[in-house]
Amino acid sequence: MHMITGLPNLLTLSRIAVIPAIVAAFYLDGNAANWTAFGLFIAAGITDYFDGYIARVRSQQTAFGRFLDPVADKLLVGATILMMAAFDRLTGLVILPALVILLREILISGLREFLGQAQISVPVTKLAKWKTTVQFGALALLLLGDAVGWARDVGSAALWAAALLTLYTGYGYLSSGLRHIGASDRREKTAGQDRTASGGVDQ
Repeated sequence: MHMITGLPNLLTLSRIAVIPAIVAAFYLDGNAANWTAFGLFIAAGITDYFDGYIARVRSQQTAFGRFLDPVADKLLVGATILMMAAFDRLTGLVILPALVILLREILISGLREFLGQAQISVPVTKLAKWKTTVQFGALALLLLGDAVGWARDVGSAALWAAALLTLYTGYGYLSSGLRHIGASDRREKTAGQDRTASGGVDQ
């Protein structure tokens, strides 16, 4: 229970807990609703920095935290993108970088799950952390929408930048994962051949 109630993990859990409030803000009218969603999203983004920082400083890094942190990010980003698409905050070509981000997250999640079963970890790179920062900034500005005249245009441009970083970092993860998968297949093939040879001798 202690691993769940530690401050870093509580900060990470708060990122998930804030999702219903952000979703609810979409059903309110006026700029106040936009500012509310923006504020909640920014606060959630700040916890993404401090949960890892506090865990390192206090030596409170746990397996639960390593599992939960990327899950919280993906849930927050995924829910925000889907709600913005549903309420026409993402229109025209701007839907494409959002789609790239969602598909990449699904792909990497599946890859991490597969490699995790093989007890192979895929560490988060510094560039991937920058990708997350740009992504959060872009979505925060898009949440502001018409509440600030320039927010939509700057947010859209930042979302394209986030999508490019998403593709680049995603390719790096995928290449690394495929190398591990190829090595695993070769080991299984070799083990199978050894068992076959051993069985032939026994007979």
